[in-house]
Amino acid sequence: MIAIVDYNAGNLTSVKLALDYLGTSSEITRNSERILAADRVIFPGVGSAGAAMENIRVLGLADVLRRVVQRGTPFLGICLGTQIIFAASEEDGGVPGLGLLSGTVKRFNPSNRADKVPQIGWNSVTIIKPHPLLDGIESGSEFYFVHSYYPAPADHACVLGETEYADIRFASVVARGNLAATQFHPEKSGRLGLRVLTNFTAWNPA
Repeated sequence: MIAIVDYNAGNLTSVKLALDYLGTSSEITRNSERILAADRVIFPGVGSAGAAMENIRVLGLADVLRRVVQRGTPFLGICLGTQIIFAASEEDGGVPGLGLLSGTVKRFNPSNRADKVPQIGWNSVTIIKPHPLLDGIESGSEFYFVHSYYPAPADHACVLGETEYADIRFASVVARGNLAATQFHPEKSGRLGLRVLTNFTAWNPA
């Protein structure tokens, strides 16, 4: 069973529906025992980093998520769930993250007015390192993004894919050990997004 972590962020149902379409058993839950007992964990979301981290604190999920990663359970962050796995975000005046990966999350500050913030829509991902999460995905494939902030990992070795927007080349796919994350929304990215989710369900980090 895949646990989809419920911390009052948006977009959880879209992830559940995508997994249902793939015939994969999942549940949306905030129950610590259910999350820790899950075969895999997906940590999605849309919204602000400040509100998300406060909800995680109130629900007592920070240590649960850290334990999931420490135990070697396959873990996938999506969009906001990708951003708050890092050490800190510039959003909301500066917010500490979960610290599962070192680095910060920064805001787009485009010099060209044509580059709107947030970035909303399809953009390409350049694959710079092979990984089971990206099996069957060609470099340059397009995925669906909705975000004003982007990950800036301290260790470039964790970067699997990069995307360019507003004169910034940012990490759009990252992974380390049993943890992987995408800044784009695989559940909204059509056939290739479903391929990413399928790859995650088959991924054996060990």
